[in-house]
Amino acid sequence: MEGNEWIDGYLNAFLEIGSDVHRNCAPSSRSSPKNRVGAEETRQVWRVSRYFVEEVVSKFEERDIHQSWAKATVRRNDKIQSVRLENLCWRIWFERRKWKRIESERAQGRAARERGQRDAEEELLEDLSDSEKLELAEANSSSSSGSGTKKKCMLRNLSVLHSWSDQERGRNMYIVLISLHGLVRGENMELGRDSDTGGQVKYVVELAKSLAAMPGVYRVDLLTRQICATDEVDWSYCEPTEMLCCTGGESSGAYIVRIPCGPREQYLRKELLWPHIEEFVDGALAHIKDMAKVLADQLHHHLYHGNTNGTTPPAASRELVWPQVVHGHYADAGYAAALISGALNVPMVMTGHSLGRNKLEQLLVQGRQSREDVNSTYKIFRRIEAEETCLDVAELVITSTKQEVVEQWGDYYFGYDVKVDRVLKIRAKKGLNCHGRFMPRMVVIPPGMDFSNVVLDSETAAIANEIHGNTVSLPTSPKMDPPIWGDIMRFLHNPHKPMILALARPDPKKNITTLLKAYGECMLLRDLANLTLIMGNRDDIDDMSAANASVLTTVLKLIDKYDLHGQVSYPKHHKQYEVPAIYQLAAKTKGVFINPALVEPFGLTLIEAAAHGLPMVATSNGGPVDIQQALHNGLLVDPHDDKAIAEALLKLLADRGLWLECQRNGLKNINVYSWPEHCRTYLSRIISCRTRHPEWSTEDSYSNEVELDSSLHDSQEISLRLSVDGERFQSYGSVTNGKSSITVEDIKRFVEKYAQSHKKNASDVPEEAKSSELGTITTTAAAAATRWPLLRRRKNLLVLAVDNLRSHELVRDVVIAGRSYGGKSETGLVISTSLTASEVQLGLKAVGVSVLEFDALVCSSGAELYYPVASGSSSERDEQKGDPSSLPLLSKDLDYEKHVEFRWNIEGMEKTLARLFELQNGRASGIVKEAKRSNSRCLAYQTASRNSYHGMKIEELHEKLRMRGLRCHIVSCQNGTRLHVLPLFASRWSALRYLYIRWGVEIPNMFVCVGKSGDSDHEMLSRGSHKTIVWRSKRSQEEDLSSGVDAASNSEELLAAMALFVHR
Repeated sequence: MEGNEWIDGYLNAFLEIGSDVHRNCAPSSRSSPKNRVGAEETRQVWRVSRYFVEEVVSKFEERDIHQSWAKATVRRNDKIQSVRLENLCWRIWFERRKWKRIESERAQGRAARERGQRDAEEELLEDLSDSEKLELAEANSSSSSGSGTKKKCMLRNLSVLHSWSDQERGRNMYIVLISLHGLVRGENMELGRDSDTGGQVKYVVELAKSLAAMPGVYRVDLLTRQICATDEVDWSYCEPTEMLCCTGGESSGAYIVRIPCGPREQYLRKELLWPHIEEFVDGALAHIKDMAKVLADQLHHHLYHGNTNGTTPPAASRELVWPQVVHGHYADAGYAAALISGALNVPMVMTGHSLGRNKLEQLLVQGRQSREDVNSTYKIFRRIEAEETCLDVAELVITSTKQEVVEQWGDYYFGYDVKVDRVLKIRAKKGLNCHGRFMPRMVVIPPGMDFSNVVLDSETAAIANEIHGNTVSLPTSPKMDPPIWGDIMRFLHNPHKPMILALARPDPKKNITTLLKAYGECMLLRDLANLTLIMGNRDDIDDMSAANASVLTTVLKLIDKYDLHGQVSYPKHHKQYEVPAIYQLAAKTKGVFINPALVEPFGLTLIEAAAHGLPMVATSNGGPVDIQQALHNGLLVDPHDDKAIAEALLKLLADRGLWLECQRNGLKNINVYSWPEHCRTYLSRIISCRTRHPEWSTEDSYSNEVELDSSLHDSQEISLRLSVDGERFQSYGSVTNGKSSITVEDIKRFVEKYAQSHKKNASDVPEEAKSSELGTITTTAAAAATRWPLLRRRKNLLVLAVDNLRSHELVRDVVIAGRSYGGKSETGLVISTSLTASEVQLGLKAVGVSVLEFDALVCSSGAELYYPVASGSSSERDEQKGDPSSLPLLSKDLDYEKHVEFRWNIEGMEKTLARLFELQNGRASGIVKEAKRSNSRCLAYQTASRNSYHGMKIEELHEKLRMRGLRCHIVSCQNGTRLHVLPLFASRWSALRYLYIRWGVEIPNMFVCVGKSGDSDHEMLSRGSHKTIVWRSKRSQEEDLSSGVDAASNSEELLAAMALFVHR
């Protein structure tokens, strides 16, 4: 009970202080000289009140606070203070519970990361010498002590940058940038139109332009989503291509390329784009593949243009121009870039801009939404997993500040750990094995700025020319005042006083209300300067989001509370091109720019202000710390301390010498943040990435080769001959009748017509085709045919993505549909399964279907790819169960194995999994490695507990592996009783993209037949621009048809569904 007495004492003291404040703060006298002292007292009272609340929340147990509330409830009477005490106890009890839960989650996350870090360090430190361990300890201690090496690092980077233009001019790089959400265009950007169209849009457009202007860069593509919703957005967002700049060549320069995905005529906010990213990736792959050929032709022509002998080298000698890097911006585009990187085997770069785990914690601390509500609104868990995937794949992660590396990526994400990263760097430096562990390289490159639009008043321009030696022609101010000046000054009694300028959205995180309190409560500051708040554009506060409307309403109330009319300007509208004029006005009045945000990831407006000759006062949390270290043009403050904010503003404005010094420093050092400097640093970093690109020859390289080997024609002849006439599409062309969706009646009509037209053909299937013998597996090219698989001749692909191959009806119906659709050789068949190649052959043999009916087998959940071969030498056959002589050969695609081996180390992975499964908590895991189902690209495990692996779900297992620096793809298969751990790029979804990139089968012409449920990659396999058909059992026919899904239960319905897709 002693704790309760302290709680009661604290809370009663709090209530008494609050009563004094209400009695002493009369609204009618707030602006009087007498009440200037009262404002200071109010601030002190608030600090005392916060002390009491913090003492209760942090020092007492939840049960004690609850008892205090229960006692207050029992003793409740009609006195106001008694009711207030009861309500206060309840609120603080609730806050304590929330605080305790959040702290518990943080502690669990920290403990898990520390365990993973210790495991990784123990293994990695084993063969380091004592001197190397000492070097590592010194590196860890120096990182925690501050930024003592910051200047050294910057100088080292500059030495690399100066040589870029001279050494790399001969490169013809193709760079792909991706920014998926928002409205992206080159001119008249609608910044601030919504939360998705902000600074990121401006950044990526300017980055694309600036990179294209650099020597050594031939073309830059900025990929974004095509939006044809002309009722919602401008028609320009529907244009497939927009040229940003041209640098001389036929297709050189920078371009915005808009890829359709999702509903074409609907503008979607970023949280709703997640189901459509795979479709975007397929469109991006098609564009990049086509562009690789176009650029190869252009550069080939340019290289050999004007040769003396008048001959042109053969087309086969041309090398396709694949992207140097694919760079994703934000989580959604980063995830798309990761998938593209996996499909093309090219390096990936990631820029987070803002991070999901930080946002989740901030929203939970606010207490307005539960974890489930946050996820429902922001799809935050999907975003976080995408960010973790980006850390798995990315060669580089580009950040704006060192704080972002250490305090955001390092503290919140499993995929990056600062200490493990240092150990890996030391091992790599010494040439030691890292046991398959990897950490992405974190690179700090501040965003660039286009200084061509900077408008300086004459006095500032003179100072800038003096600093830079008149080497750069800087624009001076126009003769007439810009219109925006009048919009600002009309609010002010004396517009000639120095201006305190804040330019930020009315977002709670921007902390505008604290700035306004600091200004309103400091009479000296009010007498010295005006305050201008540029808070985006608005027509009606009621039409704004709840958070923004709340901030604006508070701003207006504070202006009224402190009677700041005539001293604060807050115009409703401004254009993007008017922003430089706003900075110019503030500099002309000898004002100060302020960014009081609670946390500022970077602070681009601070750089813009410095370029216009404005000193700054900025938050000490985040990017402004690095900006101040580079520019030395202002002061940093605690954004929670309104008194400190007022004092910093007074210091800069009242001390003219300090103001001039900060102005000169900013103008002198601002070129560090120019776009040319940014791009030099950027290019020097990306060329250091290990060059990766598709190493196999694509179909164009074979365009002049001989026809396919006759053995392939022989294998084709034994396939089922169930072709249909070429007029079937015309005969069924009227089914859709121009509708946008297909009805159940449409499907039934198709089924009936196809059943009638193919009934005779199905009965004429030769018996020898039904009972073809099966064969063995080889890992080498068993015949010339293996170089020319039938996939090269296929226009369509029907993929059977199920594990139950012993279902006679299922396999037979798929084979019939595949051989019937489009003629004798137009449609190829592929099996995609978690089974091994041997299990596939045995399963097909059990139902009497030859493996030669299929063009490719994707086995072990995407770890291996095989092509059936019609003939081969018996000496090349491996011994297997059954009769080896009766098994046709399967040729393994070794190029695919190389393609998916990215960051795969089977020894390190197996060793770590053994620790996690067998040694955790000292208990037996119940998980057994299946040696017969494992191979060099797949670790297979069997578990007795469905979908649980030693008490861990797949997500938890993935987190533990990421903590230890191990990157992989994990699949739970066969009803949750099997676990496959694969290389990062190995998956059934990726294997289909490999077939497209290598053999040219268009993804929209692929039909993937899946079950109603399946492995953990079932949902992923259903996404993309391919067509998905759900194979249903007889029992669920009515249920599936009534739901309107594309489903089939026999060959006729499967053909009907395929035809319906084509007509759509």
